[in-house]
Amino acid sequence: MKSKGSLNSNEIKNDFPILSQEVNGQSLHYLDNAATTQKPELVLNAIDKYNRKNNANPHRGAHYLSVKATEKYEKGRERVKEFINANQAEEIIFTRNTTESLNLLAYSFAEKELESGDEVLISTAEHHSNILPWQQLSKRKDIKLKYLDINENGEIPFQEIKDKINKNTKILSITHMSNVTGLINDIQKITNYAHKKGVYVIIDGAQAVPHLKVDVQKLDVDFYAFSGHKMLGPMGIGVLYGKKDLLDEMPPFLTGGGMIEYVQKSSSSFAPIPERFEAGTPNVEGVVGLSAAIDYLEKIGMERVFEHEKKLLEYALNEMVKLDYLEIYGSENIENKGGIISFNIEGIHSHDSATIIDSKGVAVRSGHHCAQPLMAELGINSALRASFYIYNDREDIDALIEGIKKAKEMFSNGS
Repeated sequence: MKSKGSLNSNEIKNDFPILSQEVNGQSLHYLDNAATTQKPELVLNAIDKYNRKNNANPHRGAHYLSVKATEKYEKGRERVKEFINANQAEEIIFTRNTTESLNLLAYSFAEKELESGDEVLISTAEHHSNILPWQQLSKRKDIKLKYLDINENGEIPFQEIKDKINKNTKILSITHMSNVTGLINDIQKITNYAHKKGVYVIIDGAQAVPHLKVDVQKLDVDFYAFSGHKMLGPMGIGVLYGKKDLLDEMPPFLTGGGMIEYVQKSSSSFAPIPERFEAGTPNVEGVVGLSAAIDYLEKIGMERVFEHEKKLLEYALNEMVKLDYLEIYGSENIENKGGIISFNIEGIHSHDSATIIDSKGVAVRSGHHCAQPLMAELGINSALRASFYIYNDREDIDALIEGIKKAKEMFSNGS
């Protein structure tokens, strides 16, 4: 892997063992990166080395292995802090995934902060992980859940934010990048406006952090959540960033071992952050893998990651618009769009299309993408989704186009 110059996807592809295999007798073309990414040797080796040499329960022992596990775990917290430019390591909470991070906020921060009559504002473009926690909160408390509407391109007009925020709005929780359309919201502009109105800002960054250079201090968001498995890391490790003054005042989400100071028969006192929100035995190997993934991405450079995906996005869209039987959802303007394209082939259900495309060795997603309110707004039940990452190249897109053509031909001929 080269650390300077233009990104060589063929060279990078060699770092990912899973991509060298054949699928259905064809070379594998993996275009389901918005669902999860593959892992380079660096990450696989880091996890393996940890399990072979350092595995132990951290923070709980004075013996050598426990000390080494603690060092790995806390070094990982520092790496994440540097990667997103948090102010201090204590602002980094390790969770299982973005979903758990957002639930933590709904149960801990929002339960404490919101009162009867308050409002939470989200958008119709959200992943279910940023809808259901707020729906459940509104059922537990007398809280109103409101939605920002999208336009015909799947974009959230800024006027919607200005119109929907009012004196009762206490929380705005919104995606940084849509997992369906790839739309990138102007989080800094949105946050600046929301803060002027006294509104807390929570960001679902699951799709953004793997592809963009994210600086939480510059964005000035109150909370930011993302997952390791969408950025070359292992599954089961997620991150919640929160401003320290807010985290300090929040009650714990889960209780048990590791998050306490003292426990008596009738009462307990809780540890300071971040331990207060990390009950039970933590996923140390997940943190080790995430740290290695950050090392890999930073060697490439996040600016180069995004530039590479932009080129692939432009190439793919140029090829796909030539097929008049494709319906592409969301804006085709790549200026504020990540490497995601959702589409349907005329007259063919997305699952049938995906199965035929898979026969060409191309992995794409099909279904509602955990975004059914957005699907309803687009007037569809499901869609195909191709999503790009650093190891993808034009050959992957060419294979996708051939798969699309094969699907259309088979159904046109009644096969």
